[in-house]
Amino acid sequence: MTDEATPAKPTIEYDDFTKLDLRVAKVIEVSEHPNADKLLVLKVDLGDEQRTICAGIKAFYSPEALLGKTVVLVANLAPRKMRGIESQGMLLAATVGSREALDDVVVLTTDKDTAPPGSVCS
Repeated sequence: MTDEATPAKPTIEYDDFTKLDLRVAKVIEVSEHPNADKLLVLKVDLGDEQRTICAGIKAFYSPEALLGKTVVLVANLAPRKMRGIESQGMLLAATVGSREALDDVVVLTTDKDTAPPGSVCS
């Protein structure tokens, strides 16, 4: 075993990374998805707009635990229908374990609430 971490995915160029629009968002509403066992539906405030996103974190977070959190969102991801609800971004989270044996999911939040919604992450 080496001291260097092995990337889980192929290495990308810096220009590829800069295509991501990572933004701070404030969770203002959370509910269970009516047609999916694993999804929560979040309404987030991005400062100049509000969006709906779906996140597969229901087994790890209650709606109450996410309400009011300041999270990081991929804001320029193409919208995608998830069991009938259009998700307009992606919540960033870290996973513990493999996809087959997922032990935990940790939503990435800011350590302070001083970054206003819409702030650019770099």
